[in-house]
Amino acid sequence: QVQLVESGGGLVQAGGSLRLSCAASGRTFSMYAMAWFRQAPGKEREFVAAVRWAGAITDYADSVKGRFTISRDDAKNSVYLEMNTLKPEDTAVYYCAAATFYSRRVANYEYWGQGTQVTVSS
Repeated sequence: QVQLVESGGGLVQAGGSLRLSCAASGRTFSMYAMAWFRQAPGKEREFVAAVRWAGAITDYADSVKGRFTISRDDAKNSVYLEMNTLKPEDTAVYYCAAATFYSRRVANYEYWGQGTQVTVSS
């Protein structure tokens, strides 16, 4: 069982930066693939970034590649999303998720946080 709690969302101007954090409970945190998803109003939840065990392999959606960086600290049971050069289209609720096996699919993730709002003004 894994419980996830996100933090770090907020309001930022276009071109600005934010760092999201996700704190996880559970002794087996390091065994899970961790990901960030986002959901804008009226849209489906979409993949943003993922990091496999030990942080060895990362994956990004094309829309955020080069601007966002995902990382994990297994000693702290945490995963982070550094977001730079933010755009208004990045506005969404951002969710942290954990899965036994890496995937970009929402349905593959077993555990979810409650989400944190990111709003980028133009």
